[in-house]
Amino acid sequence: MSNDKSRDALSDAPIPQRNNSAEVVRSGSPLDVVLWIVAIILFICATLVNQYLPAYWAPANNVWTRIGAILACIIVALGLLYATHQGKGFIHLLKDARVELRRVTWPTKQETVTTSWQVVLVVVIASIVLWCFDYALGWLVKLIIG
Repeated sequence: MSNDKSRDALSDAPIPQRNNSAEVVRSGSPLDVVLWIVAIILFICATLVNQYLPAYWAPANNVWTRIGAILACIIVALGLLYATHQGKGFIHLLKDARVELRRVTWPTKQETVTTSWQVVLVVVIASIVLWCFDYALGWLVKLIIG
């Protein structure tokens, strides 16, 4: 048997691996840099629309027009980021996280309540101990200083 984790434990056959997110991110292109720059500019524009757009475009005096312009900038910027290799890697990561969340064994209500009470008890005890130390040090400083 091999200790290689990319092999099946029973048949010692290689397990097919999908491209992990790190491999996808490493294969970026110069187009990705351009897309990132344009997306960042659009995010900056989205933050400045409310203040500066009404001065240059009369219909932007309507609040709904400004909200639409802000949402358009954000949606286009997110679309551009999705088109990059890093964006596709991020979506791949989210899908993998969703699969892992399905595998989680969630605690029962009783376990959650019991653990919560234990945490509350430890916090109360720790706060009392810290208060005692603070009170003792305050008393000691007052004794020394006078």
